[in-house]
Parts: sequence; structure tokens; C-alpha cells
Amino acid sequence: MSEKAPFMVFSGTSSRYLAENICKSLGCPLGNMNITHFADGEFAVSYEESIRGSHVFLVQSTFPNSDNLMELLLMIDAAKRASAKSIVAVIPYFGWARQDRKDKPRVSIGAKLVADLLGVAGIDRLITMDLHADQIQGFFDVPVDHLYASAVFLPYIQKLNLEELVIATPDVGGSKRASTYSKYLGVPLVLCNKSRVKANEIASMQIIGDVKGKNVILIDDIVDTAGTITKAADIMLKAGAISVRAIASHCVMSCPASERVQESGLTEMIFTDSIPYAKGCTKVKQLTIADLFATTIRRVYNNESISSQYII
Repeated sequence: MSEKAPFMVFSGTSSRYLAENICKSLGCPLGNMNITHFADGEFAVSYEESIRGSHVFLVQSTFPNSDNLMELLLMIDAAKRASAKSIVAVIPYFGWARQDRKDKPRVSIGAKLVADLLGVAGIDRLITMDLHADQIQGFFDVPVDHLYASAVFLPYIQKLNLEELVIATPDVGGSKRASTYSKYLGVPLVLCNKSRVKANEIASMQIIGDVKGKNVILIDDIVDTAGTITKAADIMLKAGAISVRAIASHCVMSCPASERVQESGLTEMIFTDSIPYAKGCTKVKQLTIADLFATTIRRVYNNESISSQYII
């Protein structure tokens, strides 16, 4: 009788590329599972090997469309019904996180709803990265390991060896995140103040701080249509910045984001690979988070501290 692995890693369809790299870093095989699709769009999940009594880690980001979330929920339910000892959802990009509060009457709180769905489905723990709002951790009744992409971004920034470096944020809401980068690197912080007429449409933007003669790095968590980040870059170049780069954790990049980034004054746009990107913008670069998540998975399984995973 063959000895079972101490833990098992499985992947949903859209995050398989990342799960394979995580398993490569862990030195373990990616678990075998099957997803059957029906003619009407419904699908079913089945594990093709025994997971009874195993610690199961399920890798799946919940970026659009909703099938990714539904697939993850079915994976969790199937693992619970197959008598897995523990079920850990590994969600590098946690979708619906922008709906974290009621900002006007008669709206849903999507992040809380997704947290409830995952909890009812049967997860014992969540491992995620750069939630849009930190307080979403409190929506869960299970432990949440909230990682930060700064663990891969800061070494990259330091390797650039940029003189006259300034850290900036494309909106005031991201000032806390950008401030941690500026303090760690010991460089000034610049803010952009924007006003919107409606979602994904900016009315005006002003720079708070000096960017003349500076190399600017914009810090954000998500780039969706890229309207904010490209407008901020162009305004800073007009204000005398030498160069503008942008760093964001999650590469949502909805249409027409790729065209906007390509046509903007950005030198480059750096993401993690929490979401796959294959739209051909030459300015987009992705840094892998496979090692970051692999180390976290190993430490969670061994009941070890993960605090050393946090640079800031």
C-alpha cells in the first residue's frame, strides 16, 4: 500500500497555470480531478483519487466570470463529501472584494456574500493576497492568511536602482498601501486625488506632491479598465516626471485596459500572476507568486508561523 502525501493540492480550471508552479515549488504533484461540462453550461466536479483524511489545498482565483467561483464552491463541497481532513481555499485574487460595504442605499455587500458561500461550502481556512479592503478578513468565521504582493514587488523595485524615486498612489484610497512602500524604501510619497462621475469614469484628477525630475512608481491593488492608472501616469509626466511605472497586485485588465496601457506614457505595468494575462500588451510584465504561496501552504500544513512572509 503506497504512502499518502501529507497534503494534496488541486486546482480549478482557470488557475491551473499557477497551481502547477506552486506544486513545482513544493515538490509535489498536482492532484488529479475532473470537471465535466454539460450542454447547458452546467458542470460537475470529481476527484479522481482518494482524498479521505487528507489536508486539501484548492487553488482558484475568483476573477470573472462567475464560473470560477462556482467551480471552487463545487470543489469544496466535493472535498467535504469525500471526507477530506481539512479544506483550505487558496484564492490569490478574491473577486467581489470591491463590494465591501453599503456605499449607497439598496446595494449588496458582495464580499460578505462570497465569504458566507465559502464558509457554508465547508472551508477550514482561507489563504489570499492583497484584498481590496483589509476588513474583508472579518467577514470570515475561519482563519484567514492574508499575504501581500510587496514580498515580490519590493525586491523588483530595489533591483531597478532608480534615482530620485517617488512612490505614488493613483487615488487617496490607496494611500495606506503606498505609504508602507515609501516608508520601507525611504522615499517621498505623492498622492492623486480623483473624482468620478460614475464607476470606471474619471471626471478630474489632481497631484498632491512634487514629481518634477522624479522617477515615479504608482502602487495599486487592482487595475480593471486602467483609466485611473494611465491618467495618473500621463498627468505626472506633464508635471515633469522623468518616468512613470505602475505596480498592481491583480491583473484584471478589462477591455480597453490593454490598449490604454500600451498608448499611455507608462514605462511598464507590473502585476503578479494571480490572474492570467495573454492580451499582448508589451508594457505588461508579471511576477510569479508561486513561491510565496508554496511556502505559505507548507507552513500552514506544518503549523508554523508565516510572519516572515511579510516584508511590510
